[in-house]
Amino acid sequence: MLIMMVGLPGTGKSTLARALAGRCEGVVLDKDAIRAALFAPAHIAYSREQDDFCQQIMLLTAEYLLPRNLTLRIFLDGRPFSRRYQREQVQDTIIRLHTPLAIIECTCSEAGALERLRQDRESGAHVAANRSAELYAAIKAGFEPLNEPRLTVNTDNPLAECVQQAEAYLDGISRQQPLA
Repeated sequence: MLIMMVGLPGTGKSTLARALAGRCEGVVLDKDAIRAALFAPAHIAYSREQDDFCQQIMLLTAEYLLPRNLTLRIFLDGRPFSRRYQREQVQDTIIRLHTPLAIIECTCSEAGALERLRQDRESGAHVAANRSAELYAAIKAGFEPLNEPRLTVNTDNPLAECVQQAEAYLDGISRQQPLA
């Protein structure tokens, strides 16, 4: 199963994905970690072109892993999936793999997201150096409508509650989809 983590920067996508992956047979493929592994700091460009390249690496990795373990849950993280074409690339991958797709949209108050971004920036806790209030605003302004079926999780709520809600959703999708 592929799980697309959707939401603005600072909404808790990575935190929730890591918590969920730790509770099941799961792997988090993080665009930002992939970028940091592939490119020396002098070659990191927070550009659409590099983001798209890293997303393709995520999807190729999923295409490698899933046929070898049909019960694996792969969390696609590190990208807000704010553009329709990004989500369509994931849709194309699930069709090729004959695997289910789950979409978890993370939301929270704007103040909460901006505070998380500030804390990450000050602590250096996040690998992506471009996470800022300006990035949040730019992605929010350009976020294309999300019409796909999904679970929306308010990450202002306690993490344990968010995990429980998401696990129930993922288990429901797993029960609906026979293994290939």
